[in-house]
Amino acid sequence: MELFWHWCDCGKFQAIQSLVDYYMENARMLVDALTSLGLTVYGGKNAPYVWVHFPGSKSWNVFAEILEKTHIITVPGSGFGPGGEGYIRISAFGLRHSIIEASQRLKYLIYQEQN
Repeated sequence: MELFWHWCDCGKFQAIQSLVDYYMENARMLVDALTSLGLTVYGGKNAPYVWVHFPGSKSWNVFAEILEKTHIITVPGSGFGPGGEGYIRISAFGLRHSIIEASQRLKYLIYQEQN
């Protein structure tokens, strides 16, 4: 226990918490961008991963379209098992400007698909 308190007292805990907060803010930005388009989004609250549901779509098809049209790499939900079909997972581990750019590209693509 003494080692733990030394670790906390020397500022390492605050540095780690600052990094966690940074990535969680990235996740919040992704969630906000995607929910603003009426998509169902899960996650981004306890981990910097965002799951987006595309009902009736194959996750590999959604992945391929996003990659082709926006140059954003996501993860097909089916890679996590049958329950992941119809979802993609987006990581919020990135630089802030990259997350902002990705959010804008995704919003543009999805808006175009909806209209």
